[in-house]
Amino acid sequence: MMSKVSKKKKKHRRILFLWMGSLVIISVTTFTIGKYWVEIYDKYQEKKHLSVKYTKLKEKEAILKSDAKKLQDPDYIARYAREKYLYSKDGEIILRMPESKD
Repeated sequence: MMSKVSKKKKKHRRILFLWMGSLVIISVTTFTIGKYWVEIYDKYQEKKHLSVKYTKLKEKEAILKSDAKKLQDPDYIARYAREKYLYSKDGEIILRMPESKD
């Protein structure tokens, strides 16, 4: 027969293993949840960054589409070449005026 002391030791040992097992399970669960929160936060930050980048690219796309449409007009191309590259028509004289700083 088992004595009272050995029964108490078994009971204490069982309780100790139960607490240790619970502690391990809680620790692993907490670590896993923390890891997933960090991943979610990183994805959120990346989404914010990409959203800003997307908006800028959409604006740039609109500008480029507008420029492409303008470049279909021969009058616009002629005026653009004269202003940007100082091309002139026959008999034209180009005078470059300094930009004013107001």
